[in-house]
Amino acid sequence: MSAQSNNTHSKATSTDTPASHSFWSSFIQTFKDVFGDKGVLLMLIIAPIIYGFFYPWPYSSEVVNHVPVGIIDHDNSNLSRTLVRYASASPYLDTERFINEQAAKEAIWSDQIAGYMVIPTGLEEQVQSGEQAHVSVLGNGGYFILNKNVQLGFSQAVGTVSAGIKVKKSIAKGAYAPTAAQNTQAVPLRIMPLYNQTEGYGAYVVPAVSVIILQQTLLMATAMLIGTWYEQRRHSTSIRGWLGRIGALSSLSFIVGCFYYGWAFELHHYPRGQNMLGTLLFLALFCPTVATLGCVLGLWFRQRERSMQILIFISLPIFFLSGYPWPADQLPQVLQVIRWLVPTTPAINTSVQLNQMGASVSQVAIGFYALAGLWLLYFVLLLFLRKRIPQRKAYL
Repeated sequence: MSAQSNNTHSKATSTDTPASHSFWSSFIQTFKDVFGDKGVLLMLIIAPIIYGFFYPWPYSSEVVNHVPVGIIDHDNSNLSRTLVRYASASPYLDTERFINEQAAKEAIWSDQIAGYMVIPTGLEEQVQSGEQAHVSVLGNGGYFILNKNVQLGFSQAVGTVSAGIKVKKSIAKGAYAPTAAQNTQAVPLRIMPLYNQTEGYGAYVVPAVSVIILQQTLLMATAMLIGTWYEQRRHSTSIRGWLGRIGALSSLSFIVGCFYYGWAFELHHYPRGQNMLGTLLFLALFCPTVATLGCVLGLWFRQRERSMQILIFISLPIFFLSGYPWPADQLPQVLQVIRWLVPTTPAINTSVQLNQMGASVSQVAIGFYALAGLWLLYFVLLLFLRKRIPQRKAYL
């Protein structure tokens, strides 16, 4: 038993030569191990590239059009038929007539339509007599994107018809036709979306989720690799050795990040390149921060499969904690503190502001400071575990 133990110890220490602890030797060896491990290679390089092609594909149309809706016309007047005609002409809507509201509700329940408009009895008489009149639009609030289009399509149709009625009334009172048309909107409203000209959902969500993809794939690949080294008793190295490992892993992720910002976003026509130098500086800080956290988790898990089992389930909570899909100040107070322990919290907004909005590095300096602080925290934890793990192993 002792001979076997001594043999195992000699094998474990045979790789711990001074050269194996240098930065460049660890850097090169990590490269070799990544490309020699199919699972790590798949997670670190191949998976994010595949995501870059196929994740944006469902959002390729960008803007939702031709949402199926229903119309219940209880008035059956010239005015109501005009409303139906304008609603049917809207690019946002595909209209269908229903006899009553119950039939329209059943169509919503079966996902045949996303909402409906009810034109009440006596609408034209009320408008002609100057009484207050209204139509009702009911949408499926459980699907906010479709519901938005239902409201927008019907409101534009009703607004256009209402403006026409006002113009006719003004002309009937003797107003000049162009003046009457101009007075229907005394202060014209011009909406100009910035940074997302198409107002597309893909251009909103994909650049942010891409940062999540880069983080999670790098975390899982790094933790898997460290877990493999631990099982092979190759995890121990010097501080320079750890820096070499982090440098190799983060440089590979940096290249994948350049693929996203330099080509994938262009392929899908997302806003990009507003501050490319700042984006590259961001990647140069973000990737080592995530790689260092992956090393910490790999030493903590100490099993190759454990990283996949745990990290694969936390992507969605991390995205919501980032403050991008939901205002961070609306989160519980505890989560507002915990969220700053995750790299994507400062990374997502910093990335979007640099890449899509064209912010300068000084304007997003808080994000850079936060990432640098997280890297320092993770590296201190790595040094702590580096000292603790071999002591635990001695008692196994």
